[in-house]
Amino acid sequence: MRTDHLAYQQATRVAGFGLLLQLGIGLVMLVYGFLFADSAFQIASMPVLAGVVVWMSLVIVFHQHRLERLEALERDELAAERGEDGTGIFSEGDTDVAARRLRLMHTWLMPAASLLVATLLVWLGWGTLSWFGKLDDPDVQVTPFGVGANLGWQLAITLGLALVAFIFSRFVAGMAARTAWANLRGGAGHMVGNALVLLAVAIGIAFRFFEKPGVLEGVAWGLAIYMLLLAAEIVLNFVLNLYRPRRPGEVPRPAFDSRILSLFAAPDSIVRSINEAVNYQFGFDITSSWGYQLLLRSAVWLLVFAFGSLVALSAIVVVEPGHQAVRLRGGAVVGEVHEGSLFMKWPWPIETVVSMDAARVREISLNGTPREVGAVFLWDPNEEAENPLFLVAADPLPTEIARTVDRLITDVEVVEEDADTATPVTGSGPQVSNQFSLVDADVILRYRVRTGGLIDFLSFCNGVKPRRSTLDMREQALQELALRVVTQTLSTLSLEDVLSPRGSTLPSTLRGRVQDVFDAAGTGVEVVSIAIPALRPPNEAVTMFEELSIDTQNTQKTLEEARRMADSSLAALVGDATLARDIVDRIRSLFALEAEKGRDDPEVVAERVAIQNLLRDSPGMISSFVASARSLRWQIHMEARRNAAEVLGQVASYDAAPEVYRQRRIMDVFKQSLPRLRAKYVLGVDPRRTDLDFEMQEPSQGLDLRDYLDDGADSGS
Repeated sequence: MRTDHLAYQQATRVAGFGLLLQLGIGLVMLVYGFLFADSAFQIASMPVLAGVVVWMSLVIVFHQHRLERLEALERDELAAERGEDGTGIFSEGDTDVAARRLRLMHTWLMPAASLLVATLLVWLGWGTLSWFGKLDDPDVQVTPFGVGANLGWQLAITLGLALVAFIFSRFVAGMAARTAWANLRGGAGHMVGNALVLLAVAIGIAFRFFEKPGVLEGVAWGLAIYMLLLAAEIVLNFVLNLYRPRRPGEVPRPAFDSRILSLFAAPDSIVRSINEAVNYQFGFDITSSWGYQLLLRSAVWLLVFAFGSLVALSAIVVVEPGHQAVRLRGGAVVGEVHEGSLFMKWPWPIETVVSMDAARVREISLNGTPREVGAVFLWDPNEEAENPLFLVAADPLPTEIARTVDRLITDVEVVEEDADTATPVTGSGPQVSNQFSLVDADVILRYRVRTGGLIDFLSFCNGVKPRRSTLDMREQALQELALRVVTQTLSTLSLEDVLSPRGSTLPSTLRGRVQDVFDAAGTGVEVVSIAIPALRPPNEAVTMFEELSIDTQNTQKTLEEARRMADSSLAALVGDATLARDIVDRIRSLFALEAEKGRDDPEVVAERVAIQNLLRDSPGMISSFVASARSLRWQIHMEARRNAAEVLGQVASYDAAPEVYRQRRIMDVFKQSLPRLRAKYVLGVDPRRTDLDFEMQEPSQGLDLRDYLDDGADSGS
């Protein structure tokens, strides 16, 4: 081929068309991705748009090659007209501005364009990977991975653009086989890279039809890796170009010319390389033998036979023991559940099979990640509760404790109100409430697929695994149903029943209730067990839990001692504590009846008499007190009657001689008082009225009959 300005002009037009095609594909993917919120299209547009720099640099370089050829042609024509031998003032190299500019472009423009492409690919690829990493971080709010609604149009767009890009890359690769157009290899490589990117996106979209959304996300993640690998190859080519020797007149190969992508742009070179490698290994030209040629001619039929065998084998399904399998046709379940058997189906892709190990017991933690539990589980008060706590009913406080605390709280409020307003405040009711308590528990659900329940299990919920979650949607639904049952059940049990269950009552109760809920929801799941490996109060209450129990026991002990003392005291008084309490209740009723009807009402009197009879007939100390009181009352009464009778008997003597009676009684008083005195003095006595006869002697210690005789004589008189 003649290398002149027309050849480079053709290369410039092809490079310009490649620039427009590259820009068009990138913009279509980018605009569609933003309009329909499709993340895969947005990511696929990144390496495509980065390739625009490659085609732009090729357009500039080939245009400069064309100018250089025109300049060389003009120089040759001028030299021919003047008959110069190339040594004049217009000799080659002195005035070739376009050639010098072309050399500068190969020295600076093409390496700079290569580094720019690598930088863009690294920036876009690293940013995409960072975005994927933030999707799994619950603390960062980012736009989630989106998929457009029109999957058919997406598939058509990607396949159509991939076909156009591949055809154009093959055309450009054919042109690059010419020495003058060798730099078009870089554009062909990036164009076939566009085809590979679009084909990968099309494959991910196709899997969306089979309810496999994770494949498209994997393709998008792989595109980010592809950009980083392509950038790494460009940087490596740039470094190698710095140390690669150059021959005079050789056009340098730019760093963005990927060797790997060039193989996909010209796959026939791969076949030639394989043939050369085979010939080298065998030591002779084996590729020209009839056997090798027969193998090449029959390769298509062999591939067809192999593919047909695989399709035929896909119609036979073997279900292992303990497994369950169902047929799917177009995503819908067809037929019955097969367990441990061999059955036939339509070949792939008409029908597919979903098989599951139904005998395997699976576990789901209902409230977060369970903690490590050894042989002994200690209640560490410094251990923070990482999982949500459960609400349970609190143990009822003793009445005395609640009443005492209420009274203390009310007194404090009264004092505070008095200090502020100086007005009395009454209590507003009970202040102590212990309706609920918290427990820190790890609850684990163990389940398996019920026999013949695979269809219900698959129909219950889809198995898509969302981001930022270790469970798929089906496991999350089972977790929420079981957690609701466990929460409702624990809220009806007291703290003592939860922390100190009797045997396996609590796990068995939870298992039965969860199974009932699963059966009602049609989950196709059999609950194996509800395990509670860790159960304790919250960390703040661990140290107080034992103290509360001890204080409660001490309170109960004090109350029992007080009741014992009260019962013993009542039994000592009445003889029976129950009878004593009954009598107290009747006395209170009597007071209320007296206040209503008065003390003299016959009903009040009858009730009073009945209570008195009960107290009198009781075998306790109070009956003795009543008898003693009655005896003392009669003693006082009889003494008063005796005194009254004695006074009445002396009335006649007083009437006969009042003065004598008065003096006589005075003398009797002196007679009774003076013997107890050691010194006797009589002062202020008129001697005309008295005749005193004193005899100083000690009182007799024995029986003095004269006193009795005198007293008898006096009383007789």
